[in-house]
Amino acid sequence: MAIQEFCDVAVIGAGHAGCEAALAAARLGMRTVIFTVSVDSIALMPCNPNIGGSSKGHLVREVDALGGEMGKNIDKAFIQSKMLNRSKGPAVHSLRAQADKQRYTGEMRRVLENTPNLTIKQAEVARILAEDGKIQGVVTCSGAEYRCPAVILCTGTYLQSRCLYGDVIQPTGPNGLQAANHLSESLRELGIDLLRFKTGTPARIDGRTVDFSKMEEQKGDPVVVPFSFTTDPASVQKEQVSCWLTYTNQRTHDIIRGSLDRSPLFSGVIQGTGPRYCPSIEDKVVRFADKDRHQLFIEPEGNYTNELYIGGMSSSLPEDVQVEMIHTVPGLEQAEVVRNAYAIEYDCVNPIQLQLSLEFKDISGLFSAGQANGSSGYEEAAAQGIIAGINAARKIQEKEPVILDRSQAYIGVLIDDLVTKENHEPYRMMTSRAEYRLLLRQDNADLRLTEIGYQVGLIPEDRYQRLLEKREAIDREIRRLQGTNVGASAPVQEFLQRHQSSPIKSGVSLAELIKRPELDYDSLAELDEGRPELPAAVCEQVNIHLKYEGYILRQQQQVEQFKKLERKRIPPELDYGQVGNLRKEAVQKLAAYRPASIGQASRISGVSPADISVLLVYLEQRGHNK
Repeated sequence: MAIQEFCDVAVIGAGHAGCEAALAAARLGMRTVIFTVSVDSIALMPCNPNIGGSSKGHLVREVDALGGEMGKNIDKAFIQSKMLNRSKGPAVHSLRAQADKQRYTGEMRRVLENTPNLTIKQAEVARILAEDGKIQGVVTCSGAEYRCPAVILCTGTYLQSRCLYGDVIQPTGPNGLQAANHLSESLRELGIDLLRFKTGTPARIDGRTVDFSKMEEQKGDPVVVPFSFTTDPASVQKEQVSCWLTYTNQRTHDIIRGSLDRSPLFSGVIQGTGPRYCPSIEDKVVRFADKDRHQLFIEPEGNYTNELYIGGMSSSLPEDVQVEMIHTVPGLEQAEVVRNAYAIEYDCVNPIQLQLSLEFKDISGLFSAGQANGSSGYEEAAAQGIIAGINAARKIQEKEPVILDRSQAYIGVLIDDLVTKENHEPYRMMTSRAEYRLLLRQDNADLRLTEIGYQVGLIPEDRYQRLLEKREAIDREIRRLQGTNVGASAPVQEFLQRHQSSPIKSGVSLAELIKRPELDYDSLAELDEGRPELPAAVCEQVNIHLKYEGYILRQQQQVEQFKKLERKRIPPELDYGQVGNLRKEAVQKLAAYRPASIGQASRISGVSPADISVLLVYLEQRGHNK
């Protein structure tokens, strides 16, 4: 007789989305079960061995500010760290860290295993139980039933997955792990629309067979900045490993072009849609035929392995072609391939079926997060996971969901894009997608979101008090600088001349001097006799706030206009067919997406500004949004 158990939340999948979802739910007091096809694959990094990167670093910082685990975990497991885009403005600064993949998985597993209310089950979920549009639980392949009011899909790339290279097709998940072959049918029976997407990964090579003298060494930052706001910066200052940069060449490209007929990507065998911003090497060679070379990053997979990852060379070409093209690359002429590159196809949810809370519109208690929603990347997955976990718990607690909007967080941009816009390929977060990116910097994620994490219950009291102290210290120092003047004395003029800054004719505040491009908070210490000793994070915020004050105020005004439209709510039961003068396409799109607000409706492809005006008039005439 099959077992029957009871819990509050069932999380299907233990990748980066599943881990954050399960931890959030359990930490909020929910009896949580997390299912995985293999306990050894918890927080697995089957592709790139790093966390963060451009815009993705923002997401990790935001997950941490809400009370998530990814930032803490990479701080324990990194082997190299860099702040990207330092030469540009603070809006696009982003942390990126190489991980010891094995340690990253092990550390996250340790956290899960020692979290109260959380149970790990190695089992494949075959069916989701629902009655009258409400979740009842899940059933595993063995027939075991887990009855619960909330389920979170975090299936990653495992649903009906198959790995391909050349004419080799293997019905497995990533890294040769077992695929989840039963759940897709159950989802379709529930009326859920599934998409077929594709991603891929490069070959791994033996570091002992690589000639690094032919490559450019890429070192980590001399001073490491931690991901988590709770990590002591002193604890992450350690010896780092190097990465290496090399390039493809015309010989590489000729081999690839001559083998395209053997690539499942070009022969039609692969039917899933791949990520535009992370193309395979054969795709790059075809699409960018004018390029005579492409960058390849040779990245260690950990401290205790010789395996190296060839970043920029994902492929589904046959094994013999992969070896041949790798051997044309400087430094890789004798490289031994440990694992072949492959493409992976998988089923995922069409995210327009989701609310902004990541709960399905038509199935109460069913949530979805991560690559199961058609996104790409570990960081995008973790960001969705923590929101789904929070909202599953709040659903059970009969509380309003936490919804971050586009002006509050990159997480808000990510989720809004997924559920509001048509996504025909795996979605990748980019800084250019965030309209208010000067406000949504990775350095101020704690100031933006930690209070929300505290109100939810994921941030402890002592951490919240430290946030309040930091905020007060920033405000106090800004006020002091605005009220501290220096005159046009000889020492001041000499200082300005030395920093190639124009002289002053009369007294000016230190705050005004900081706004000059050639000066900053640190350099003005020489003129600032009353400067207090402050933490580096406080100094950073003071400098950014004063230097970019005009731009920040302008974006804050734009946010106010944005929020006016977001506050104009649309009744979920509204029959758009009854709204006169709406174009037919708009009626169809609005009925399909069922936006929660006028703001969200305005971002739907196919809904014009004229349609929004018609909708506003209709709602106001019927007593809404007054």
